[in-house]
Amino acid sequence: MIPTGLTDSLTDLYGRRIDYLRLSVTDRCDLRCGYCLPKGYKSFEEPADWLTFDEIVRVVGAFVALGVRRVRLTGGEPLVRRGLAELAAGLAALPGLDDLSLSSNCTQMQAQAAPLFRAGVRRLNLSLDSLRPERFAQLTGGGRLSQVMAGIMAAKDAGFTPIKVNTVAMRGVNEDEFPEILAFCAAHGFTLRLIETMPMGTAGRDAQRDYYLDLETVRSRLQEHFNLIPDLMPGGGPARYYRVAETDTRIGFITPLSQHFCETCNRVRLGVDGTLHLCLGQTHSVALRPLLRAGASVSELAEHLRAAVRLKPERHCFEDQAAQLVRCMAATGG
Repeated sequence: MIPTGLTDSLTDLYGRRIDYLRLSVTDRCDLRCGYCLPKGYKSFEEPADWLTFDEIVRVVGAFVALGVRRVRLTGGEPLVRRGLAELAAGLAALPGLDDLSLSSNCTQMQAQAAPLFRAGVRRLNLSLDSLRPERFAQLTGGGRLSQVMAGIMAAKDAGFTPIKVNTVAMRGVNEDEFPEILAFCAAHGFTLRLIETMPMGTAGRDAQRDYYLDLETVRSRLQEHFNLIPDLMPGGGPARYYRVAETDTRIGFITPLSQHFCETCNRVRLGVDGTLHLCLGQTHSVALRPLLRAGASVSELAEHLRAAVRLKPERHCFEDQAAQLVRCMAATGG
């Protein structure tokens, strides 16, 4: 039976309407950023346990039927899964889905940008923690900045807009580059978003301990060099945006710890194995793969999604329960 007291949309017990799904298509990645994947990590999901493209379209169809209007393809690194443009086309065709976007490290974007754009992906969030080749290689476990830059420019040429550059802010690691990265974004019409480290899994907890930066402090430093004016930007994400005065350049600050944004959280995450994560910083989850493999219809899936959203907690508890969050970021979906 469908729980009473819920509307046709996905609304949790705290009155938050869920209209944004972050969909992981793989937990694999071709880079090894230290805050995301622990050194030597091998606990990846077996391909047999990945949701198939058909299963993904079915479950996303149920989300869309319940009012979800934004879907972001994530990973791991989503571009390492073969046939991603085919999946994107299937999702873009769902009636009622208004916004299909992608998060990527752009290592493989040069070849895939045009097919993905033709398939219906329109917005891009890309990861870029340094503009210095040697530092970039060190941070990513051997990644080549030139390859990433070629992918970024291919995405720009393909027509993705807006393009948001996500930079994890790390004390003593890349904080000296923030003005440089902001200038790069301004030169290309991109938006910069600085992100605080989060204590997810062993890697995340180590990064939190060693490199955490309060972004309010960072904003104050940048304010000394740039006149930052509070601003807004569409997209359904958690960033607090500012615009550089007399320009169209925006910078966003994502602050899950120093200024949490749980009261406005409008999103859930679906792992590649079909696990629905109700909160990034809690362990609440529901397994949807058994329902999909049993042939559940869209209406049956919708009933389970309504019930699942009732489990979404009021806020994360990174401060109190970090040790319980054994899953790494790559296993959760960005």
